[in-house]
Amino acid sequence: MKAAMALTAALWAAPAVAGWEPTKPVEIVVAAGAGGASDQMARMMQAAIQKNNLMKQPIVVSLKGGASGAEALMYMKSGEGDPNKVLIAYSLIYMLPLSAKIPFNWRELTPVSVIALDQFVLWDNSAGPKTVKEFVEAAKAASAPFKMGGTGSKREDHVLTVFLEQKTGAKFSYLPYKSGGEAATQLVGNHTESNVNNPSENLEVWRAGQVRPLCVFDKERISYDLPHRRGHGAIPRGGRCAEQVADDRSRIRREVITSSTSCPAKAGHPVLHRARRKTASARRTGSSAFADDDSAT
Repeated sequence: MKAAMALTAALWAAPAVAGWEPTKPVEIVVAAGAGGASDQMARMMQAAIQKNNLMKQPIVVSLKGGASGAEALMYMKSGEGDPNKVLIAYSLIYMLPLSAKIPFNWRELTPVSVIALDQFVLWDNSAGPKTVKEFVEAAKAASAPFKMGGTGSKREDHVLTVFLEQKTGAKFSYLPYKSGGEAATQLVGNHTESNVNNPSENLEVWRAGQVRPLCVFDKERISYDLPHRRGHGAIPRGGRCAEQVADDRSRIRREVITSSTSCPAKAGHPVLHRARRKTASARRTGSSAFADDDSAT
């Protein structure tokens, strides 16, 4: 589930694109705290657009993760018709209103572009079990439920934790944090036994040898041959802007976002192209060192 979240991002005007251009700073709204996958994506886009002068106005990243992300949704709702606000969106936009009963409908946003696809990975501390089988056995044998850290409550991480309980018979105590970055820190400090972070959220602590990836929740192994569990896949991340944004403004934003994240060589933005490759590499968790564990399939 959390595998890949979708960013629906509003489009911004580039100097090379004729027509509407923003007249004030463009705000990328993130429905979580610092250090998570959405925050990383927003800042990568911010850096790429500014470094390559794709628009004249500055771009700011606003973290609005209050109430498990409801703060961001209501903030976007209040900006109806404002083309200068862009939300990094994913399944949150329809899951949270259902579970939290907030007065928000995802149709109130204007979809712009899907930017990334992230996998969900089951992680534990490097001092913990080495395989999924050992992890499940340890969770079942524990006197208290294993603590599973995640981003927000009643969202992808929480749902995936319940899925694990149903499929394995083990018991977990879900602990919601402000971001995947905070969930990673808690796992490193042994305050939790596991998390289901996206690869990019645990990348640095994995490189430091502090956490271990046990399996990826997808229909097939990822490029680093990480064991997989069937049944849950990826969540797209994309950009959305407030409802009733004019079509020409959405078109322009889409062109700029596409340039900033998947720029072809002929487009003349090699820096953006390198940034995209680097981000994609990080989201795949970054190494062929993942062990092959057939017990996880």
